[in-house]
Amino acid sequence: MSSAGARPSALRGGLAIRGVSHSFDDRRAVDDVHLDIGAGELVCLVGPSGCGKTTLLRLSAGLVTLQQGTIEIDGSIVAAVGHSVPPEARGVGLVFQDYALFPHLDVAGNVGFGLIGLSASERAARIDAILHQVNMVEYRNAWPHQLSGGQQQRIALARALAPRPRVMLLDEPFSGLDTRLRALIRDDTLHVLKENGVATLMVTHDAEEAMFMADRIVLMNRGRIEQAGKPVEVYGKPASAFVARFFGEVNELRGIVRNRSVATPFGLVSADGHAEAATVEIVIRPEALKLAPANGAAAGEGQCVAKVMAARLLGRSSWIHLDIGGPSGHGETAHAQHFHARVPGSFLPAENEMLSVSLDPAQAFVFAPPDSS
Repeated sequence: MSSAGARPSALRGGLAIRGVSHSFDDRRAVDDVHLDIGAGELVCLVGPSGCGKTTLLRLSAGLVTLQQGTIEIDGSIVAAVGHSVPPEARGVGLVFQDYALFPHLDVAGNVGFGLIGLSASERAARIDAILHQVNMVEYRNAWPHQLSGGQQQRIALARALAPRPRVMLLDEPFSGLDTRLRALIRDDTLHVLKENGVATLMVTHDAEEAMFMADRIVLMNRGRIEQAGKPVEVYGKPASAFVARFFGEVNELRGIVRNRSVATPFGLVSADGHAEAATVEIVIRPEALKLAPANGAAAGEGQCVAKVMAARLLGRSSWIHLDIGGPSGHGETAHAQHFHARVPGSFLPAENEMLSVSLDPAQAFVFAPPDSS
């Protein structure tokens, strides 16, 4: 899949990436990508290292020369083969992982750096307005080295927004912050970006961060778009096992399609769309496994009995390691003996305790194995 909602006409007030490809030597880093981001929309570009997401952002910024395709901002072409508008003339705001504040300028000087053509009073008013948005007015005269990491991130965001860009480009903007501060700063950043109504493309490797920030998520793999959609769509209806795995640990097994279903230790799962007798891959999210005391009774239809190997409290949820020993009762299925379940809150059964396990079929996905095409 290489398209993410491309529109036939120029996109007003946002970013349009049309048929963009880019190679480094003999390696294809970006491969025929189409992507539109509307005004006020925040799109998170995610994927493993080397998938092309940062290259795509740098092409959009004008930091890398375009080799194929076109890039438009607010309906005007800013990059095409043989044509490139310089970064400072594209109307984009940039925030990088290291913030890149100017050490020789105070906070007001950093925020006002890109404000060209304004009177002194207009410039001061714009600096104060944007510092108010990021809750940093009292630091107007501070120097970058006097700021914490979170404060530096706020000033980098303010500097990028001050010239009223048409597009914001964020490259791993929160990765240098500790976990607690990251949650606070990204929440504040989301509110500021939405308040300004700017089209935003944000690169992150953190799936949970993308789920929190994005109106749409675009997941890349080997230079191409694997799936694009709202967070609920890419999480709840993954297009491939790769997509399902990216958003957290999963249980994986293989089976054979019989009568449009595939057998698992937890009962049958629908395999509509897959050929009869085909080998398929079953991906099950840990939260899809529902646990209850076994009470010495035999498992019912769609259930099995598992032994607890370990239970760990992770704060908001508990992580249970399960051993499903012996035959599954579904002879054709080659299934893993060990599964993981995630349960909300504190649930810590004792080691070797027997539990009844059932499956939420809405969180079990069936795919053709990657080597079957």
